[in-house]
Amino acid sequence: MSLLLPPKKPEEFSSNWKTLQALLTSEKNITNTESTPENPLKKEEKLPKLGKQKADPLIKQNPSSVPTVKEGPTDDRTLKRAAEDTGIADKRREKRRILQAKVEEKPSKHHKKKATETNLPVTPKVDLWFDDVDPDDIEAALGPEAGQIARKMQGLPEKKTDALDMILVKDRAFEGLTRTVAMDCEMVGVGTDGEESIVARVSIVNQFGKCIYDKYVKPTERVTDYRTEVSGIRHGDIKKGEDFKVVQKEVSEILKGRILVGHAVHNDLKILFLDHPKKAIRDTQKYKPFRREVKSGRPSLKLLCEKILHVKVQTGEHSSVQDAQAAMRLYTMEKKNWESGIKAKYNKTKVGPRRRNSLLNSTG
Repeated sequence: MSLLLPPKKPEEFSSNWKTLQALLTSEKNITNTESTPENPLKKEEKLPKLGKQKADPLIKQNPSSVPTVKEGPTDDRTLKRAAEDTGIADKRREKRRILQAKVEEKPSKHHKKKATETNLPVTPKVDLWFDDVDPDDIEAALGPEAGQIARKMQGLPEKKTDALDMILVKDRAFEGLTRTVAMDCEMVGVGTDGEESIVARVSIVNQFGKCIYDKYVKPTERVTDYRTEVSGIRHGDIKKGEDFKVVQKEVSEILKGRILVGHAVHNDLKILFLDHPKKAIRDTQKYKPFRREVKSGRPSLKLLCEKILHVKVQTGEHSSVQDAQAAMRLYTMEKKNWESGIKAKYNKTKVGPRRRNSLLNSTG
């Protein structure tokens, strides 16, 4: 390269200017060649922001010929939103995977219940025959389940004890001693002809029909007639019964100071050799409104229950518990009127005799 001297003549200025322009152009090309990578796909470089570069004062370029790169904020936001959506979707998939793993580890209650029901042992069906056999006898011998099967096989209705208890016994009521109690006794026959009676069972219920006392009594004499078809008493029931003196004492303590309800209850007191104040006795057989309603001078307990309570009792062997409950239910239905009549009867002032006695004393 030849050494350039400063121009002296006017014509030399234009030639020097051209030489300078050629020199600058050659240096620029060399710089671009060195900065360009061999493989542009391997390394990404950020494009320079040409819009912010200062123009070289020595180079005059046409603004329209210079390429410019416009920033794309819309594209950046779209990419950012797509990345966020992808992250949310990944998180949701991860949560579903964790929940599914937990469900597989801990099965639901329904699955447990089904598994438990599946594992329960199946009760084998008992093949029994009950031709011409009373279901009540089968129930007494084999239990209530056998009696229920017998009734179903014979086409008989279910036992009505539960339905009867709903009428005679108050559900979820107090089960202890109350001020009013009802008593009934079952008896067996003794003597040569079995006409004389001794007590075989004593049952007492409270005001709500709950049984508070029920005992079989050991016979004090040889039994000649158990009267099973009516009394429901069998040899095995009283063979291991309680001693009569014990039962008598326990019943006496229960009745003391209480109102006693019963049906022909004077017979029950007599068989126990007990006494009770007449003022504290409520006998359903002697209650006049009941007599008038059923049109009978000495109505049976069965008749009173059928006409007044609209239930049937004593359809077979009697139960002293059920009879006591029936008497108590009859009393509680009429309690208000019954007690008002008793109060009026015993609190009535007898003016006539008192006046007569006072006159006699004054004249004497």
